[in-house]
Amino acid sequence: MKTATLKALAEPNRLQIVELLRSGPHTVGEITERLGLRQPQASKHLRILSDAEIVEVHAVANRRIYKLRHQAFQELDTWLDSFRRLWDEKLDRLDDYLQELQEKEVCREDK
Repeated sequence: MKTATLKALAEPNRLQIVELLRSGPHTVGEITERLGLRQPQASKHLRILSDAEIVEVHAVANRRIYKLRHQAFQELDTWLDSFRRLWDEKLDRLDDYLQELQEKEVCREDK
């Protein structure tokens, strides 16, 4: 998993851009209008997202259309999956322990 991905997503405006792009491709103008950003500010954030390989850009005439790169999120999901497995194992052990305690309590009440 790339550190650049997390760094890029850590900035609130960039995260808002990613959230907006979840609904589909948008031009810089649409992004600035919907998020209330100035064009230079939006372009700076989009360049960082592009450098981190989170978004890709396609030129259509004089417009730049940005869309999410699904591969970046697949890589992030793979990285997060290792943590999910770790927590699932810990929670399973906790569940087993709590069940054991509950069974002991039931045995005490039956006596």
